[in-house]
Amino acid sequence: MINQTEAMKINWSKLIAYPFALSFIFNCFCSFSQPVLNYRRVITSLSAPLEIVNAADGTNRLFVVQKVGSVKVYDSAYNYLGVFVTVSGVTINGERGLLSMAFHPDFKNNGFFFVYYTNTQGDIEISRYTVSNNPNRADTTTRKIIITIPHRAAANHNGGKISFGPDGYLYFATGDGGNGGDPPNNAQNGKVLLGKMLRIDVNNPGSQLNYSIPPDNPFVNDSLIADEIWAMGLRNPFRWSFDRLTHDMWIADVGQGVKEEINFRKATDTKGLNYGWRCYEGKGAYNTSGCKPVDQYVFPIFDYTHNLATGGSAVTGGYVYRGKEYPSLNGYYIFADYISNNQWLIKDSGNTWSIKQITPGYQPGSTTYPPNIAGFGEGENGTLYAASLTDNSIYKIEVTTAVQVNILDFKGLASYGAVLLRWRSAGQNIRQYEVESSDDSLHFIREGVVTANNQLTESSYRFSDNISRLPKKYYRIRIVNNDNNWDYSTTIVVTNTTKLPNYVYPTIIRNGIISLRLSDAYDNVTLIAINGSIILNKNIRGFKGAMEIPVQGVAKGIYLLKISNKKGFVTQRVLIE
Repeated sequence: MINQTEAMKINWSKLIAYPFALSFIFNCFCSFSQPVLNYRRVITSLSAPLEIVNAADGTNRLFVVQKVGSVKVYDSAYNYLGVFVTVSGVTINGERGLLSMAFHPDFKNNGFFFVYYTNTQGDIEISRYTVSNNPNRADTTTRKIIITIPHRAAANHNGGKISFGPDGYLYFATGDGGNGGDPPNNAQNGKVLLGKMLRIDVNNPGSQLNYSIPPDNPFVNDSLIADEIWAMGLRNPFRWSFDRLTHDMWIADVGQGVKEEINFRKATDTKGLNYGWRCYEGKGAYNTSGCKPVDQYVFPIFDYTHNLATGGSAVTGGYVYRGKEYPSLNGYYIFADYISNNQWLIKDSGNTWSIKQITPGYQPGSTTYPPNIAGFGEGENGTLYAASLTDNSIYKIEVTTAVQVNILDFKGLASYGAVLLRWRSAGQNIRQYEVESSDDSLHFIREGVVTANNQLTESSYRFSDNISRLPKKYYRIRIVNNDNNWDYSTTIVVTNTTKLPNYVYPTIIRNGIISLRLSDAYDNVTLIAINGSIILNKNIRGFKGAMEIPVQGVAKGIYLLKISNKKGFVTQRVLIE
């Protein structure tokens, strides 16, 4: 559930294929109204709330899952209706407890709901209950255990989210079994149900089990991988969700000692994937001993470093907003970090992901940014809620509008290694336009600032940048008003039209990583000492793009780096400090 920061055992680097552009110019007519989140406290006096769930039965009730083992129910006006169910035999030490619940898609008719918890042995368990004649209370005598997964080695990393998919099957994500670094390598072991996304059929029990295997599960014909497994390679996916409109899957996976990550897969593309843990933590290598080639793993669309200012150390996954109350928030995925209280918005901007970090503003007694968000939830109408484990309250997520401005005809053109950006806009409350760039479409840096003219009439703006050493670059404009509120433009991509050299950057290596930019396909990278001895020889099999090669442990000094293919080779001198 909540990550207790653990020491990273191995600090290897990552290998990332550098994407290449399809065009060198992109125009947009963009009108923006940034969703600024406000949290209004609507339910109090809870006991360790972890999740908010609706029954999708037309009543608009909210069900609050409490770690201590009970679920409270409220009406649409947040009036308390009673304890819906108390699950007996729940162990609550450490990260254990009652962690999640899900209502059967046909709950209105069959009265079934399911709970996910750790039992008295510490094992992960899912049970089914039926509602009683009182719609606000379950009949606890109807309890039926659906599945039990051994999890006794540690109290942490239990996963914790259960949900029915649009296909009617039950999905749930388990943690890797606990302790640091997944010592038994459960997440990569296909015979173990820990560290996985699982999918079962609870409507058609088997002859010996209270569930069956959906026939299209990805590994049903693989004797080395359990039939229940839908995806593998997860560390502690405590909170994940489906987009209720598109059915895409979002998985927030709590990291080890360096990175937290957000995984996204399209509804048609989530089957049989391996998300990489423990081979990789976020986008970086963690323990690649015995691992498959890097292209066999799916990497997160976003990861962030364990840093309280710009990151955190325990990600809490959220939901994509699909309600009607706040149109400006539609399509944004909202999530937070439990430790730092930082929050982010992610949205598909058409060309790439638009990712916004929200600056925390919570103070005790305020209505914004509650502390220690341990879970999010959806109301039946799409309203989003957050559960604060510290102040035992539920908050409704609301929206105010901070910036309204039109960006017209935003375009970029590359010529001989230089980029000229142009755009037009009008507005009197805008202080400046901050130009940001990225070479991977996810991690942006500020290149410069253009002061706004602050006129009602339309003004033209321009900004110059350098792209000489990159095959392409992504650009966006951060629009800042006089009240220090801000919004982003759509991201555009500009492709370098000149022939790029093959080079190492920087040539002075201070972080133990050699970064290569290869405009041509090469087969081998060799690091040669001054005395001619080969220190490293790596087969890169015709790789072309950006690559990072770890050289931790190599002695300080001057080396020759040789990049070769069948046509010849290129050499460059590097200094390792």
